[in-house]
Amino acid sequence: MASRRPDLSSATWRKSSYSNGTGGDCVEVADDIPGLVPVRDSKNPEGGALLLPAGTWHRFITAVKGDALR
Repeated sequence: MASRRPDLSSATWRKSSYSNGTGGDCVEVADDIPGLVPVRDSKNPEGGALLLPAGTWHRFITAVKGDALR
């Protein structure tokens, strides 16, 4: 059976804007996978990625920006 997991080997990853460049806790996301937003730990990029539907990611980011998760 073929894997339905997308190939992320050529994904363009970007770090969180909260990354300070000193090795702190960071996440990276890739915006170039249609319909999905892969999220991974920047300190362990080979450790795999959490794949979120784009709509779910958008709702999460909206909630974070709106301070709705406190």
